[in-house]
Amino acid sequence: MDSALHDLADYLELALGQAVLEIDRSGLELSVIVQRDTIARVLTFLRDDVNCQFAQLVDVCGADYPERPERFDVVYNLLSLTHNRRIRIKVRTDDTQPVPSVTSVFGSADWWERETWDLFGIYFVGHPDLRRILTDYGFEGHPLRKDFPLTGYVEVRYDDEQKRVVYEPVKLPQEFRTFDFLSPWEGIPSVLAGDEKAQGSDKT
Repeated sequence: MDSALHDLADYLELALGQAVLEIDRSGLELSVIVQRDTIARVLTFLRDDVNCQFAQLVDVCGADYPERPERFDVVYNLLSLTHNRRIRIKVRTDDTQPVPSVTSVFGSADWWERETWDLFGIYFVGHPDLRRILTDYGFEGHPLRKDFPLTGYVEVRYDDEQKRVVYEPVKLPQEFRTFDFLSPWEGIPSVLAGDEKAQGSDKT
């Protein structure tokens, strides 16, 4: 990390005080974990402060770490065109604790918060229209959670008799394959079936 980002990290630690839980100075970008309830205030400061000017919210997304008590990270990626630098802000939450919406700070957060709600089930309190955006009507569960089954819960097909689309529970005709996670080269045995015939043909 360059000296300018180090200086910015020190500045944020001083300016935001107890709102900052942790600052990661190890990478090429500055990553800051803040208190969940302060996220709107923190983003407003980063947008408006003359030393920051992170006026563009590039993305809002989620990340799932099921082994943690607060399993979800909500990640806000911001860009300052004035200073030509980026910053990553994170808040942590669980299945039940809502995260304050930042649509009042950045209007572009609207659809990203809806996407994060849809795919991870992270609720954003204060969002003007929080509903699913990528999955179908009546979809069960949140497909980017690590514990969501790869097959889903229901399958969709068109029924010729009913002349409409129907939803049915997933039925698997066979057991899941077990994978050894080896590459094709590592997984191939040194002696392949049929090699014994080739060796036998060399004999005279």
